[in-house]
Amino acid sequence: MAPRVSIRDVATRAGVSPTTVSHVLNRTPGTRTSPTTQERVRRAATELGYSANAVARTLRTRRSNSVGFVGDEIATTPYAGQLIAGAQEVVRTHDGVLLVTNTEYDADLEAREVRELLDREVDGVLYAAMYHRLVRVPEALDGVPVVVLNAEAVGGTHSWVTPDEVAGGLDAAEALLGAGHRRLAMLNNADDIPAAKGRPEGFLAACRQAGLPGADVSVIVSEQTYDAAHRAAHDVLSRPDRPTGLFCFNDRMAMGAYRAAHELGLRIGHDVSVVGFDDMQIITEAVDPPLTSVALPHRAMGAWAAEQLYLQISACDEGHEPEPRSVRLRGPVVHRASVGTPPRE
Repeated sequence: MAPRVSIRDVATRAGVSPTTVSHVLNRTPGTRTSPTTQERVRRAATELGYSANAVARTLRTRRSNSVGFVGDEIATTPYAGQLIAGAQEVVRTHDGVLLVTNTEYDADLEAREVRELLDREVDGVLYAAMYHRLVRVPEALDGVPVVVLNAEAVGGTHSWVTPDEVAGGLDAAEALLGAGHRRLAMLNNADDIPAAKGRPEGFLAACRQAGLPGADVSVIVSEQTYDAAHRAAHDVLSRPDRPTGLFCFNDRMAMGAYRAAHELGLRIGHDVSVVGFDDMQIITEAVDPPLTSVALPHRAMGAWAAEQLYLQISACDEGHEPEPRSVRLRGPVVHRASVGTPPRE
């Protein structure tokens, strides 16, 4: 077996002291090492195949170079991969590892998983939700750097990132307005959640800005199931003055609207245009015609949360109290064939 490469070997190869190597590879706060020297040290470590002993590093720096990711049912949703990937990209740039756990809304399981992460001395925790809502961070995480992901934190003591629901509703309306539609409707979710308030707020604001008469704009509240959306869409599209543009709270509700349109002999993208939300590609790219949808910025949210977490970790290392920050990120509209110009009357 080849002898283990030591920090002194790296120092010799790079032409610096072992202390400098330690500071560079462990990203020690407050040290002044030129970018050229840092690059030389990292190159020497790579060439020699140097790997620091994680336990020894933790004892020396009081940092484990690991971050916990606690989600409710995030690991079982289509969006989880992007949230985790965005966070993981940032964690990797800090030479760290992301430890993911899924609690399934079970308070006892969550308490156990949080305890396990703390026993492993993670440097901080990303506390993630499946959908945008208000959450309370567990008391067990008091004193630990925490950023709430895809939810708003109750209490004002933690940083958080969510989608910009108002901007999403505005962008959905503008996709229809930009195609020339002047009679619009929205199928909204009946649940009492931030998205069900923010999306219609943005939708109605865009309609007002475009000068549409109130009689030509409507918001219909429905359960967010396929069947309920089908019934609601069937009702609104059966009207003599039916809307030519329809915005649906999410892609699943848009599927119900598609069924209603087909039953009424309306061609999507010709007789009626439809915009969804979430850009769930298993739906948007499978329906005919493919569905225009406002994408949720999951990858960007994961990256922002991880970057903010490392800022908090560094502040704690330097003895400062981290200042909570919050941000709402805008997702792009993914344009497909479900939106076209309105029919001539």
